[in-house]
Amino acid sequence: MAGFPLKGETTPTIFEKSVAGRRGTRMTRSDASPGPLSDLIPTRHLRGEPARLPEVPENEVVRHYTELSLKNHHVDRALYPLGSCTMKYNPKVNEATCRLPGFAGLHPFTPQASAQGALKLMFELAEMLKEVAGMDEVTLQPAAGAQGEMTGVLLMRAYHDAHGEGSTRRRILFPESAHGTNPATAAMAGFDAEEIPSDETGRVDLEALRENLDEAVAGLMLTNPNTLGVFESDIAEISRLVHEVGGLMYMDGANLNALMGVTRPGDMGYDVVHFNLHKTFSTPHGGGGPGAGPVAVKKHLAPYLPVPKVFRREDGSYGLDWDRPESVGKLHGFYGNFGVMVRAYTYMRMLGATGIRETAEAAVLNNAYLTALLKEDFDLPYGRGMHESVFSGSSLKKRTDIKTMDVAKRLLDYGFHAPTVYFPLNVPEALMTEPTETETKQELERYAAAMKAIAREAETDPELVATAPHTTPVRRLDEGRAARQLDLKWSFSGDAED
Repeated sequence: MAGFPLKGETTPTIFEKSVAGRRGTRMTRSDASPGPLSDLIPTRHLRGEPARLPEVPENEVVRHYTELSLKNHHVDRALYPLGSCTMKYNPKVNEATCRLPGFAGLHPFTPQASAQGALKLMFELAEMLKEVAGMDEVTLQPAAGAQGEMTGVLLMRAYHDAHGEGSTRRRILFPESAHGTNPATAAMAGFDAEEIPSDETGRVDLEALRENLDEAVAGLMLTNPNTLGVFESDIAEISRLVHEVGGLMYMDGANLNALMGVTRPGDMGYDVVHFNLHKTFSTPHGGGGPGAGPVAVKKHLAPYLPVPKVFRREDGSYGLDWDRPESVGKLHGFYGNFGVMVRAYTYMRMLGATGIRETAEAAVLNNAYLTALLKEDFDLPYGRGMHESVFSGSSLKKRTDIKTMDVAKRLLDYGFHAPTVYFPLNVPEALMTEPTETETKQELERYAAAMKAIAREAETDPELVATAPHTTPVRRLDEGRAARQLDLKWSFSGDAED
């Protein structure tokens, strides 16, 4: 059936809309390339039979994907409160600049002399990031936060190797509230990842840290504010203790949205920090991408940064420096995700230093307001966080048997994306919520009203919540089965295939 489905009908796939012989467009052969297709494409690259593609006219293709887009939730529709992911609204001017022909059409192999605009943008972006972080040097090369983490840990390893301690400094510490990528990154880089417990406030337990520090420690990976949204108020002492035994301080920059323009990692004693340009500095990144994870370092780690590095010559032109003998090497094809850099550059230039600070202040204020609206309905085991707060549905579950996952599913019926659930792991029935700075007071109140309504429904009609969602295009999914029995291929016959 073409167009929108009638009530009760499911949306057909594009293949099910296919009718033999229909075409969206017809390609004609130019006079400059007569002859069979095999004259243009080597035979070894041709299929033995035509590709099994849907045959659908152009207008039906447009209608099909427009309909699917309306079934998705995204930040252009409503609040997207994914804690620690900073899924904030992205100004459309950023999209316009990254699509300028000189940027979007720039070939990766363009000679440096012909890519001066792009190189200047990257150099100036790195300079701005250095100022925000309070660091001495920056690489823009890493393509995501996790790769930024890996870069930071490789820099730490290179530093210790260069000082003759690579074989003895094999321990990297991280708090129990850390992102899972922290211990994974440390292990992938060849270190022993060791967890430090938190105290009753959700911060690093200083006594436990002291007991675990020795000359085998390569460094500490510590997000600040941490994953509970709590600022590590002992950060100066933590940095002193780690440096005292010869270790290095690494900051996961996932939560920089709460700090930028207000305080700087470099001033807290960190040696290396990664940014998530796609979170903090504006790029739509729902669904896994795109991303960029620049890394900033103090000068004692600068020699080990990846190659190449953008630099400015004495004559004012820009180039790529490959002559870095102590570098950890190359971490990404060409230089990095340039489109994300253009968006971040536009965002920072539009805001300026004052606007960057106001952004962080508004993020913290919005979270304070939303937390105040919800703290009577959901537990708050570690108190209000800065840019995000981690609620718990433990009391609700005890009274009603309604779990955090049920609350998240029911929230979809109210037109909101669910917050992060069951993370961090040291909060039972966790609901991590980050409103970001871009939401209005009215939108925060609308979200809070939905959460409060669900809490009441859990008491009065738990079956309604336990079987949610009810109004979404796809009803309740079995996430466990989806993970264990992946089936990602659609077949023409409709039969499932392995």
